[in-house]
Amino acid sequence: MRRYDLGDPELDERIRRLAADAVAGHGHEHEDADLISEMLVTTLKLHRDHPERSELKLVNAALKEMRYSFLVFGPYRGIRKLSVFGSARTAAADPNYHLAAELARHMAAERGWMVITGAGPGTMEAANLGAGGNASFGVNIRLPFETEANPYVDDARLINFKYFFTRKLMFVKESHAFALFPGGFGTLDETFEILTLTQTGKAPLQPIVLIEAPGTGYWRGWIDFVTDTLVPKGMITSDDLNLFTFVTDARSAATEICTFYRNYHSQRYIGDDLVLRMLRGPERATLEAMNDEFRDILAGGRITAIDPAELDDEESGHRRLDGLKLAFDRRNHGRLRLLINRINEIETGEATPEA
Repeated sequence: MRRYDLGDPELDERIRRLAADAVAGHGHEHEDADLISEMLVTTLKLHRDHPERSELKLVNAALKEMRYSFLVFGPYRGIRKLSVFGSARTAAADPNYHLAAELARHMAAERGWMVITGAGPGTMEAANLGAGGNASFGVNIRLPFETEANPYVDDARLINFKYFFTRKLMFVKESHAFALFPGGFGTLDETFEILTLTQTGKAPLQPIVLIEAPGTGYWRGWIDFVTDTLVPKGMITSDDLNLFTFVTDARSAATEICTFYRNYHSQRYIGDDLVLRMLRGPERATLEAMNDEFRDILAGGRITAIDPAELDDEESGHRRLDGLKLAFDRRNHGRLRLLINRINEIETGEATPEA
């Protein structure tokens, strides 16, 4: 593979030495120096492209925001996190405010999760209140009319963003599940973006829960539109409806979220094959049944068990996990979600999440 550089041998060598010196003593020297070198090259290439100063400022600010976000979230990578979305205008007396607080409290206190919100008022404030400062993250967006984070986010886990796109990236990157409460344009934007990323495979499958307090009437009309307009017109498939679940109480939401991780752990690609990691793999008869039921999502071959030793790679960091390998067609993620449901029906010997 051709080396990514500036085409100036002397300068390229100086960049490589600088990158090597910069990472020395900070761990992962051999793995990281090449990437740091490429980032420096990209920055200099950008300068040589004669961008507007405003474009340089955009790239600079975005990189700073991502770097600081990685720093804040880094110590908590081993803890699953629920992102809560909803209106900043939800009043404290609104049933959805109380429901958001209840769900966040339940997930933090009883399930051991942490909660991420946009750090604003309304539904976001309720979720941070419910989770408590020690279990809350706030990814705040700086707006002309709304700049202060709510008082329930600890400063140590508060990140202030200039750009929506870097903020959204952190929501998706750091989350293991999403709870979407009633909200305005922002909430609907986040709903469609999460569904689009999941539907297209640009984000891994995760629980996506649409939730509202009983009788408040918000998501049903949206679901009717998606089901009765988008599906019949062929703009999505009926299987795409498997990507989300609608509930009206906190414990049902928590059970939906936690059951997703009852046996299933995560996914990654090895070459062209998708590997689904899990605590315990299926017996032979169950595996055969899976092959019969889900042959339509295979680009070829069969679903096969994979030796846990094959998953013990430095990139994944996961050990002693069973896995299934399949040549997934990379299109039918709604059907893939049903395969994960089958994986979660396998007995693991651990407690099943209760409603």
